[in-house]
Amino acid sequence: MKRKALAITLSAAMAIGSFTFTASAEEKTYNIGICQLVQHEALDAATQGFKDAVIEGLGEENVKFDEQNAQGDSNYCSTIVNSFVSNNVDLILANATPALQAAAAGTNEIPILGTSVTEYGVALDIQDFDGTVGGNISGTSDLAPLEQQAAMLQELFPDAKNVGLLYCSAEANSQYQVDTVQAALEELGYTCKLYAFSDSNELSSVATTAADESDVIYVPTDNTVASNTEIINNICLPAKVPVIAGEEGICAGCGVATLSISYYDLGVTTGEMAVKILKDGEDISSMPVEYAPKFTKEYNKDICDELGIEVPDDYVAIGEENTEETTEATTEATEETTEAAE
Repeated sequence: MKRKALAITLSAAMAIGSFTFTASAEEKTYNIGICQLVQHEALDAATQGFKDAVIEGLGEENVKFDEQNAQGDSNYCSTIVNSFVSNNVDLILANATPALQAAAAGTNEIPILGTSVTEYGVALDIQDFDGTVGGNISGTSDLAPLEQQAAMLQELFPDAKNVGLLYCSAEANSQYQVDTVQAALEELGYTCKLYAFSDSNELSSVATTAADESDVIYVPTDNTVASNTEIINNICLPAKVPVIAGEEGICAGCGVATLSISYYDLGVTTGEMAVKILKDGEDISSMPVEYAPKFTKEYNKDICDELGIEVPDDYVAIGEENTEETTEATTEATEETTEAAE
């Protein structure tokens, strides 16, 4: 009888020990809120890259995403962020500048990572921005070297005189980009004029005026443009006015060339930052904003063929896989940009 009681006691102890071990071995489930301003190719790629990197770093079974799209409505970004705060998520991904601004206004406690944001100092109204936001915010920037974009325009269209800069005035980072590119182009001898529209309803009429008055049009990494490239293409292509674009997705829709980043890779970098914060306990307040690892000269073959534009050999057609030669061709631009950022 004593032997039987001892066996029962040992079995119970082993069961308790097994339960304790199992419970302690269970990893935390991380809840991440994703606020994306609008659905278009660049932002979609950044979100996917972020999710893939987070899943790889934390394990698919240990992370839950609450992914919401504001459908281009900046005010709805605030509603989305407020729901994340109410649900006490572990981290917020703010995809695009208005999403970042809404997140910054919504919480100073939950870690916020921005992505597809061009200039954090401009977006968050930080004077003398030194590369680190501080507080509960960091992230990645999609800023391509603007002076090199201006140089690309000169390389392709040296005989052009009038350049129109088409952008949405409601997007602070778009204003920053066109101001910087305008200064660079004017130093190169071009006459520049800004063509601002406040929303997509004004885009067609403003783009038509820009096409009538310009030899070449430049558009920055602008979310409203990215969502409405067909409108611009239907105006500029028949008018035979080429468009230099700030990123690949816009270029694929209406441009002839771009010096572009991979938004998927940018999202991956942001996801890796999230893993460092959530899993490794890294302090977000000391994490500097990170930039795209490389830039590529790309061209839209169909539009270039239709307009009779010949591009140099160091450009790669959009949609083609990068070869070793293409990677080497982008190295110099990447190194120059890195030095400038430092």
